[in-house]
Amino acid sequence: MKSFLWILNLLLLAAVGYLYYLHFTSKKSEDLLTASEGKDVIVAPDSFRIAYFEMDSVEKNFQMVKDVKAELSKKEDAMNSEIDMLSRNFQQQANAYQGKAQSMTESQSESATQDLMRMQDQIKNRRQSLNVEYNDLVTRKMADVRSKIENFLKDYNKDKKYSYIISYEPGLFYYKDTIYNITRDVVKGLNEMYKPKNN
Repeated sequence: MKSFLWILNLLLLAAVGYLYYLHFTSKKSEDLLTASEGKDVIVAPDSFRIAYFEMDSVEKNFQMVKDVKAELSKKEDAMNSEIDMLSRNFQQQANAYQGKAQSMTESQSESATQDLMRMQDQIKNRRQSLNVEYNDLVTRKMADVRSKIENFLKDYNKDKKYSYIISYEPGLFYYKDTIYNITRDVVKGLNEMYKPKNN
């Protein structure tokens, strides 16, 4: 009985070894089928590549980003000027009421206090409204930039050379092979594609 089990184990070991040998010595260049957009696409196993671009370089060198930053800075300056003007008007009115405080009746004093409170509410509401407008503008402009980059990368990778193209940001990845750095191509292509609007 022991010899039968020993022979059976030996045969099973030989079978497993043979299957192992077949598995790892079969053709390595067999194509893998992957589904892409509802179609079967043949992809060789060694063609998976990830390219990257330096996002900070794009932000520094892409003209559209520079234009967006300038527009946002201009909008922020206009907002600050408007709030400063409203604050100065409030302060002037407060100083005027304070100068007349000794000669005011009680009802005039209450009316002045209500007027100042109304002005403060107007400043607060206007500041909130301007912040909402500014944040909406930032969101729309950043979406425009992102869309422009995505459209460029689709065209850039129309030959399907890369499986993924990602933006590199410090702290996210710990190693990168510079052979797949396409930052220069991305910046050059984006600037060629971007047509600034003449205001």
